[in-house]
Amino acid sequence: MQIGTVIGNVWATRKEEELRGLKFLIVQPNLPNGADIDSPFIAVDRIGAGVGDKVMVTKGSTAAKIVSGIRLPIDALIVGIIDSLDIERVEELDESSRDD
Repeated sequence: MQIGTVIGNVWATRKEEELRGLKFLIVQPNLPNGADIDSPFIAVDRIGAGVGDKVMVTKGSTAAKIVSGIRLPIDALIVGIIDSLDIERVEELDESSRDD
C-alpha cells in the first residue's frame, strides 16, 4: 500500500462500461512525513475521499478485483482515508555516546 494526498478529480464521460459509476481522483504519493514522491496517478475511489484527503492506496492486481468475479481495467484503488499518522523513529546512537 501507499500513502498519498488527493490533489484533483478526473471526469470521463466516455469510458469502458465496467467503469461506469466509479469516481476517479488524482493522488500525489507521499512519504509518511508528507513529502511528495513520484508522479501523481489516477485512482478509483469508492469510499468518499476528496481533494486534500490523505489516503491509503493499493495498486496492481488487488485494485483490479474490487468487484467479486470481475477484473476491472484499473491499477490503483483508494482503500482508506487517513485520520492521523503516528510515526516513531528509532535514532541511531551517536558514535561519541557509545560505551566501548
